[in-house]
Amino acid sequence: MEEKDYIYLTPMPVRIWHWLNALGIVTLCITGIQIRFPDYVNIFGTYKSAISLHNTAGIVVSISYALWFCYYLFVAKSLFRLYIPNLEDIKSGIIRQALFYFFFYFLGRPNPHHTTPDCKFNPMQKAAYLVIMLVLIPLIVVTGYLLMNVDLLRPTIMVLGGIKLLVSAHYLIACAFFAFLFVHIYLATLGHTPFAHFKPMWHGWEEVEEHHSEEHGHH
Repeated sequence: MEEKDYIYLTPMPVRIWHWLNALGIVTLCITGIQIRFPDYVNIFGTYKSAISLHNTAGIVVSISYALWFCYYLFVAKSLFRLYIPNLEDIKSGIIRQALFYFFFYFLGRPNPHHTTPDCKFNPMQKAAYLVIMLVLIPLIVVTGYLLMNVDLLRPTIMVLGGIKLLVSAHYLIACAFFAFLFVHIYLATLGHTPFAHFKPMWHGWEEVEEHHSEEHGHH
């Protein structure tokens, strides 16, 4: 029986954050649909109930994000290394990874990215997570907080362009998250097995792909 190699890729705090965040974002998406289209969607009863649950999920995701940010910045001290594309990523890595996802994967070619604890994400993931985690989440948290406190923060809202602009910005960012959710799940299935990239989010360990194991002399 062939012995498999594993690497410990995802620490428990990150796994807890991931699933808490996933539950929160799914809740935000579903309640957000009802809030946006109350005449067509009625999943959580009243409009007021949907808003209340939406706000609660938003607070949970905001706290979860703050804990994630502090963990990677101050505890793991790997925020910038893991989530900021380097020059090589920008020059050729992103294009190479995109070609793999959209073409070479279906030809049975190996993934050009070798996952390690110090380099968890491929160049395409880095670029996506940079936008999602360090740009869009802060923006949607801020716009959501302002919308939760319209009366109290009306002067600030007016300076930023008014309530309509704020609602539109919040909605468009939410649409980006909704689209990302489906792309994220789909790309997660493109490992050497369909569930290879899901397992580390349950128990922390990822199986090393055979060709990478051979390259590094692991048996």
